[in-house]
Amino acid sequence: MAQELSQVSTFVESLFKLTRFGNLVIIGFAQYFTARFLIGPQTFTDLHLAILSLSTVSIAAAGYIINDYYDVKIDLINKPERVVVGRGISRRYAILLHSALSTVGIMFGLVLNWKIGVMTFFSVFMLWLYSNTLKRMPFVGNFVVALLTSGSIAILWLLYPFAGKTNLAIYTLFAFFMTLVREIIKDMEDLKGDNTFGCKTLPIVWGLRRTKNLIYLLTFTFVASVFLIDGLLEPLPMLYFSAFLFAPVAWLMIRLVRADTKKDFYRLSQLCKVIMVLGIFSMALIR
Repeated sequence: MAQELSQVSTFVESLFKLTRFGNLVIIGFAQYFTARFLIGPQTFTDLHLAILSLSTVSIAAAGYIINDYYDVKIDLINKPERVVVGRGISRRYAILLHSALSTVGIMFGLVLNWKIGVMTFFSVFMLWLYSNTLKRMPFVGNFVVALLTSGSIAILWLLYPFAGKTNLAIYTLFAFFMTLVREIIKDMEDLKGDNTFGCKTLPIVWGLRRTKNLIYLLTFTFVASVFLIDGLLEPLPMLYFSAFLFAPVAWLMIRLVRADTKKDFYRLSQLCKVIMVLGIFSMALIR
């Protein structure tokens, strides 16, 4: 009995690690926070939002699983302590879990409406394609992940089509650019393992200096987009954006200038995650 309980405990721990449970919590929390503060308090108890969140989290979990399924050899070099597939969970169970979670995510999307169903199917397909092929290509894989991450915010437009459009657009842009920056930084962190297995990520193809220059350009583009929206479309709460978005992003750029080791880039990647969480909390202040 003790051995069986230990095996179950190991499996559950491995499953939480494989699906990045903490990230899944952030994804669900981000959707609820966005709906509550950018669309309206009535959404907080809306069953449709709960179904959408379950769909999004299921697809994200499936995406993490299929990514690790294809990346076992690379992760053994880059992050050996994080490898679960083939250790805590067999490859067969991993692919079954991916298929089950993907199906659940698509079915929940179809329950809401056909547009959300199509978007969930597209997300599942692109996550598989990313893990299988795109992530080994310069920039394309980074762009796809950023697009899908920002899509988890933008999809609220399909559920609540007549509310919170301007601020929702700002945070969709924020999710897109910050995810894109973080994915490129993660490629800089994983340069050794990616290079060993023939991946053609931006840091490998361009080198660190040119890749950093691209990150500076992407960050400037995001900030400029916010100011353009403020000046041309609708006045925005720039004081809050400055405190919760622009200042942390500026600090990230300052840290990036001197970063040149795997440890430096890991810390910057974690800082990106903190900035995303700060961005989520800033929603509570702008209504």
